[in-house]
Amino acid sequence: MTTCTARPVTPEALRSLRVADDAGRPPVPFTDAEGGAPLRCCLRHSTAGELIALVAYAPLRRWAAEAGVDPGAYDEQGPVFIHAQECPGPADTALPFTHAHRTVRRYSADGRILGGRLVADGESFQEAFAQAFTDPEVAFVHVRAVEYGCFLYEVRRG
Repeated sequence: MTTCTARPVTPEALRSLRVADDAGRPPVPFTDAEGGAPLRCCLRHSTAGELIALVAYAPLRRWAAEAGVDPGAYDEQGPVFIHAQECPGPADTALPFTHAHRTVRRYSADGRILGGRLVADGESFQEAFAQAFTDPEVAFVHVRAVEYGCFLYEVRRG
């Protein structure tokens, strides 16, 4: 079975999100008093006292622009937490945010949703990725939170 790696929001996207989010609003940094926010820049939970921001992010829109396709009606944006200032990115290659139910949503090379799968525990992620990528039409998957539908990270073929 091929091991899949979580891809955080790219450094280029983070630079632009720290100026204006994908809804056109400037970020409003705040000190996270409690910690625990799922950071999409470094794929870990925030710790108390970190300076973070909640921004609107459109992962499929950004991917489609890079791929030269039109995501059409599948384009969506949602809230994500990021560090308010540059961070070093993920510290390791372990799959993050596997402590709760997640959806693994499959996408084609033209940005269309091909289906999805509910993943109930950390042990099932690699199986869900393997199942998704056995379909040659699947170009990448998004892992999303079930409770809010928020984008957590992307996994691409290969």
